[in-house]
Amino acid sequence: MKIFIGYDTREDIAYQVCKHSIVRRQSEVDIRPLKQKELRDSGWYGRPEDKLASTEFTITRFLIPELTNFEGWALFLDCDIILTTDIKELFDLADDKYAVMCVHHEYMVKSDLKMDGQKQTTYPRKNWSSVMLFNCSHPSNKALTMNLVNDPEINGAYFHRFSWLKDEEIGELDHTWNYLVGIYDDIEIPKLIHYTEGGPWFENYRNCDFHKLWKQELVDMMDIK
Repeated sequence: MKIFIGYDTREDIAYQVCKHSIVRRQSEVDIRPLKQKELRDSGWYGRPEDKLASTEFTITRFLIPELTNFEGWALFLDCDIILTTDIKELFDLADDKYAVMCVHHEYMVKSDLKMDGQKQTTYPRKNWSSVMLFNCSHPSNKALTMNLVNDPEINGAYFHRFSWLKDEEIGELDHTWNYLVGIYDDIEIPKLIHYTEGGPWFENYRNCDFHKLWKQELVDMMDIK
């Protein structure tokens, strides 16, 4: 199972805990951090720096189909996430008729700023791309080439709204697979918890919903080390 986790140099601890929450429940995984600098150095990514991008992996996630040679299924996760169950349960939902599968969120943001001070924006299909199960071999994903991702004429909205796909090619996952903290409040322990507005690693978000679960993952990770 191939898993790509968005990596931001400002949130290394979030990446480490996210990865740990996966591997402690499922060892048969190939996890790779999407590090922008490495992708630039290796020639995969050449877009100009975007001052408006909220993370270093805002666009690099869309390289995944070509990074896998357009073969098989691969999962993308934002780094501000933890799993509470075996990630294989998510891969078992893969349906070959879809090019991408994700949670189809429908909500309005409650604040102009995220808890880490980043500007909060509203746009169609917001947060759909924060957890994506890519069918990398799907014919429609062949359009998602390195050249397209690096085209400065194609803006971020094109990618985050899945504009290279037809609507019927975007499969829907239950929201327990991208449970937005501070937005949803209907599941006691979601399978995938997403601290989208800021997580316990930020001083002003220490006691957010599900903070104890994240901190327990951190403690468990440190005990193993």
